[in-house]
Amino acid sequence: MDIRKTVDEMFHQLVEIRRDFHKYPELSGKEFRTGDKICEYLDSWGIEYERGIAKTGIVGIIRGKKGQGKTIGVRADIDALPIDEVADYDYCSVNEGVMHACGHDVHTTVLLGMGKILKDMDDEIEGNVKLFFQPAEEAIGGAERMIMEGCLENPKVDHAIGLHVMPNVPVGMVELKYGKMNANSGSVNITINGKSGHAAYPEKSIDAIVIAGQVITSLQTLVSRNTSPLTSVVLTFGKISGGTKSNIITDKVVLNGTLRALDTKSREDAKKRIKAIAEGVAAGMGGSADVVFNDGYIALINDDEVLVKIDETAKRLLGEEKIMYKEFPSMGGEDFSYFTDAIPSAFYHLGGGNVDKGIVEPLHNKNFRVDEECLRIGVLMQVESVLELLK
Repeated sequence: MDIRKTVDEMFHQLVEIRRDFHKYPELSGKEFRTGDKICEYLDSWGIEYERGIAKTGIVGIIRGKKGQGKTIGVRADIDALPIDEVADYDYCSVNEGVMHACGHDVHTTVLLGMGKILKDMDDEIEGNVKLFFQPAEEAIGGAERMIMEGCLENPKVDHAIGLHVMPNVPVGMVELKYGKMNANSGSVNITINGKSGHAAYPEKSIDAIVIAGQVITSLQTLVSRNTSPLTSVVLTFGKISGGTKSNIITDKVVLNGTLRALDTKSREDAKKRIKAIAEGVAAGMGGSADVVFNDGYIALINDDEVLVKIDETAKRLLGEEKIMYKEFPSMGGEDFSYFTDAIPSAFYHLGGGNVDKGIVEPLHNKNFRVDEECLRIGVLMQVESVLELLK
């Protein structure tokens, strides 16, 4: 099969599929119509699948007819974000307050296109290919749940690959990162406890707002003085809640933030310092602090032997000048990390931006768009990468 020619011939169908998903986005854990459409395509192409993995996830499988061999998994996340789309083109979201602002409609379409091509050439395949249509990447982490429910078993998956469309990478290009690619993530919730009273008599109270201010200021030293300059840690407080009236000294303030690091040790060391600083500052000012951490996604660390196959494939298909090598890891979270943690796997970025067309808005933005030519590159890259890994 001439794979490049086949991708070109199905390009308009890929665009139609992607625009349909974009028009009817669904939030994490509620990807019911999305799942129905995915199954319609899989049924029409004769691809075997199981539905209901991690509630709304789907696992398809293509069994090669040339005999036993490796099993390669390919993942696409399928959920959307709680964002109002402002575009006025005919396939913009019709679901109020929901938008594919992170490109998961592209990922799903690429996986479907890849699946159809590999199914059509299953008599040439030795081994198996699993298709992971994963829910809830933007919320509770569907990857971990799918793995816990056995998506990597029966048959056992040897390697998994995934991609993410990126507006800062020009269409026609891919971006690769060996080793550490995405940080782990988690929330930090600090409750400052003081003593309420009348604003005119501060000496009779313990002002939780003043304590909270000192805690926030002191925690700025976490990165500058408690973390090696060779290690990346981010602590951000995005929400502060406290107080009821201007003339009442409040006895409680809640700080909600996020903590991110590139490895588990750095995260655990940071958690110890955050707790010690918050409790120490609060106690020194007559109050107290309760610190609660909730760990999110683990760090995404690519397997270099798997990524080199993607690298070689990109060089052969696109040319070396079309490959960007990411210098530093991203501090953003990505739950494909559970695949890279479970088996040797790799994740890369697919170019979707186009300055000439004004397609430059970042992910998670109400104006986010992609150049749909990325569908052509994405399907071609995934098909050829899978075939390389099956070898």
